Amino acid sequence: MRVVFMGTPAFAVCSLQALMEAGHQIVGVFSQPDRPVGRHHNKLQPTPVKECAQSHGIPVFQPEKLRDETALSILKELDPELIVVAAYGRILPDDILALPAKGCINVHSSLLPKYRGSAPINWAILNGERETGVTIMYMAHDLDAGDVILQRATRISKIEDAAALYDRLALMGGELLLEAVAQIEAGTAVRIPQDPEQVTFAPMLSKALSPVDWTKSAQEIFNHIRGLYPWPGASTTVVTGEPIKLWAAQVVEKHTDASPGTVIAAGWGGIDIACGGGQVLRILELQAPGSKRMTVSAYLAGHPIHSVLPDGPH
Repeated sequence: MRVVFMGTPAFAVCSLQALMEAGHQIVGVFSQPDRPVGRHHNKLQPTPVKECAQSHGIPVFQPEKLRDETALSILKELDPELIVVAAYGRILPDDILALPAKGCINVHSSLLPKYRGSAPINWAILNGERETGVTIMYMAHDLDAGDVILQRATRISKIEDAAALYDRLALMGGELLLEAVAQIEAGTAVRIPQDPEQVTFAPMLSKALSPVDWTKSAQEIFNHIRGLYPWPGASTTVVTGEPIKLWAAQVVEKHTDASPGTVIAAGWGGIDIACGGGQVLRILELQAPGSKRMTVSAYLAGHPIHSVLPDGPH
């Protein structure tokens, strides 16, 4: 089938590779424009999808806008039967949605209608979900609101962070996409409307989410650290008085009368901090400003903590 693929990050590469390996004709790839990287922002970094497409000789298009005649005219020239979108980062206007004969479909990393939006993997972990999955759906005017073709669920491990879940769902997405495309090609794909009463959203992440609220339970804070890994990362000031990143932790089965945000112990095994309800979270890996990520034992070797810091959430 003649396919135009639209995607940007590594998550989408699995879907693009699956389509190519299955023998579909990828007539063009759309990806976000290259963005400046480096200390001085003087180097442009191609997107993972662009790099994959170019390595296979597929034409890549990176329009700044989709709502002008440029993108539409390119698509008309490419004449796809189907447009496949995976984490493209742009909303397709109605004239593009109406262009391909077999429609536009999207690979979304949640069990819709839950977690519509840009960060479904992170919010599933942040909210303590035990299950998530991948949805293949027809695209519609509203964001992530189209009819469902296929879904596949998976359990979220108790210790799995957003980066690990991202990789797993990317592979699942490519596999499920091929099933959906085969059904579309055969004319057997179903259209299951989403229940509007079950809709939840997964808004874009920002650094404003980073600070830990120690009045929450240890499990909620553990979810916070896992859900914001690797970006923007959870942070706190209770250990040193300056913001440090928290990269790995575990819930400790013990109780404390200390106020939330109190460092109650610090040793080679970790830094124990009081949470809401008398619970305790042990920090295992952290990163101080201007330093690299390290284990707590490595950190304490150069930054000993001799006393408990003042009470109170920070």
